[in-house]
Amino acid sequence: MGFFDHLQKGGGSFTLQPKKPQIRKVAQSRSTPSSASNTPERAPSRSYPSSEKRKNGRAWESRSASRDHERRTPSNRVTPSRKRQTPEQRLSSDDEDGTSDTDTSFDMRKRARTGDSAEPDPDRRIRSVKAFSEEDATEFPMVHAADITSVQKAGKFMPAFEGTENSEDVFLQYPSASQKERYNLVIPRDHDDFRPIDDIVQVVEIISQNYVPEDEADEFNNDSSGIKRRLRRALAHMSETEFRETVADHNRAIERLRLSGSIAKKLDASTRLSLPLVERILTQIYSRTVSPRVESLRQYENGSDNVYGELLPRFISTIFKETRLKSGQVFVDLGSGVGNVVLQAALEIGCESWGCEMMENACDLAELQQAEFKARCRLWGIAPGETHLVRGDFLKEQSISDVLKRADVILINNQAFTPQLNTELINHFLDMKEGCQIVSLKSFVPAGHKIQSRNINSPLNLLTVKQKNYWSNSVSWTDVGGTYFIATKDGSRLKAFTENELGLSD
Repeated sequence: MGFFDHLQKGGGSFTLQPKKPQIRKVAQSRSTPSSASNTPERAPSRSYPSSEKRKNGRAWESRSASRDHERRTPSNRVTPSRKRQTPEQRLSSDDEDGTSDTDTSFDMRKRARTGDSAEPDPDRRIRSVKAFSEEDATEFPMVHAADITSVQKAGKFMPAFEGTENSEDVFLQYPSASQKERYNLVIPRDHDDFRPIDDIVQVVEIISQNYVPEDEADEFNNDSSGIKRRLRRALAHMSETEFRETVADHNRAIERLRLSGSIAKKLDASTRLSLPLVERILTQIYSRTVSPRVESLRQYENGSDNVYGELLPRFISTIFKETRLKSGQVFVDLGSGVGNVVLQAALEIGCESWGCEMMENACDLAELQQAEFKARCRLWGIAPGETHLVRGDFLKEQSISDVLKRADVILINNQAFTPQLNTELINHFLDMKEGCQIVSLKSFVPAGHKIQSRNINSPLNLLTVKQKNYWSNSVSWTDVGGTYFIATKDGSRLKAFTENELGLSD
C-alpha cells in the first residue's frame, strides 16, 4: 500500500470482501486487544503512508462501495497494529534530540479543514477542448483498472459476484469524449489492495458532483431511483446484472449530457477544481503506476539527504492557498520523489509545474505517473498545466537553475536534509526573483536573525519568514501536526538597512 491507497478505503458505506470463516468471529475477543496493538508503529520514509484511520464526515475521504464486516477503529485514533506495506524508516534530522521547535500550546491533533481546492482563479481554463472533441474518441495508451487486476497483480483478486468465474469486463464512461475505462468485477483477497468496484462507485460519485448540471442531477442523486443509489443497492443485493445495468445507464446519461453541451457548459463556468476531484484523479494515477511497484521505494540511503517523507494532498492544497499560487505562475518542487506534488500543482492550479529528483527508483515511478497523468486528464476532460520532471541533483541541473530564477513558489521538503545541503540551498536564493515564496518544513532563517554589518552579505537577509501550522495527517512520517515556514524574497529590509548605514557614515 502507498500514499494514495488509503483513499480507496471507505468511511461510510460498505465494502465487498472475500468471505471469512465463521470461526474467526467466534474466537475473536471484543475486549482483549491484540498484543501487536501495544507496539508503537514507526513512521514511513519518503514513500507513502497507509493510514487506515476512519475520518468520519471528512470530504477528502473517498467513500467505499463495499460493507466492511470487521470492527472499525474510532475516527480519532490510530490503530498501532495496522499493516504497513511501505518503508518503515523514520525520518531523522540534524537536530533530532527528542525536542521539538513547535509551539506546545498548539493543538497538534486538530483536523485539517475540508473546504474547496485552491482559491478561484478567473484566468484558469478548466476544460480541455480537445478532450471534448469527437476527434478525441480514439483509443490512447493508459492503464485500465483491468490491467491491474488481470496483469499487474494477477491471482490477488477473486470474483465479486458468486457464480461469475469468467465475468466479462465492465466499461465506464468518463465526462469527456475519450475512450471508456475497462474494469474487472473482482475484489482483492488482501483487504488493503486495489478495489476496482469501489473505484467505479467513486468515479460515478465525483462525476455527479462536479460535471452534472443541477437541473439534471436527480437522475444521479434521487434517493430511490438515482444511479448512485442503484449502484449501492446492486452491491447490497450482490446482483451483477443490476450492477451492470446501472453502469450502462450511467454511461448513457453522461454521453447524453456531453453531446448536449451541458457538461462543457458547467466546466466552463468553473474557475477551480474541487479537492475531492483532484484527489480522485491523483489516486487513480498512483494506484495504476506506483502501488504495484511501491516496494522499489524501500531502496533508500539511511542518514542521507535521500531519506524520504511526503506531504499529503490536503496539506499541499493548503500551501497553494497560503502562497496564492495561480495558473499563470511557476511552481517548483525540489526533491520531488515520485512526482505527486508536481502533478497536483499542474492539476489543481493549472500552473507550470517542475520537479527534480535524483533517486533513480523514484524517478522511474515519476515518469510512469506523468504518462498516466496525461491520460487521466484526458479522460476527465481537464486541461492541466505543463509538467516537467528532471532527473538529477537540483543543485547541479541547469534547467532547474534556470527555472528557479522565474519561479513563484518553491517547495523544499527539507525535514531530513543535512545542514550542509540546507546551506547550499540558501546560496541559490540570491538568484530567485523578488516576491518568490519558498515553502519548507524547517526554516532556513534562524530564529532571532537580524541584519547586521557583519552579516550584510548573507542571503538570509533577503528573506522574510512566516511560521504556519499544519494539522494532523498532513505528512507521511507522523500523525500529529507541526509547523512549516514560508520565506518570501524581500530585499526591502536589506535596502533600508544599507541606506541607514550609509546615512550614519556620512
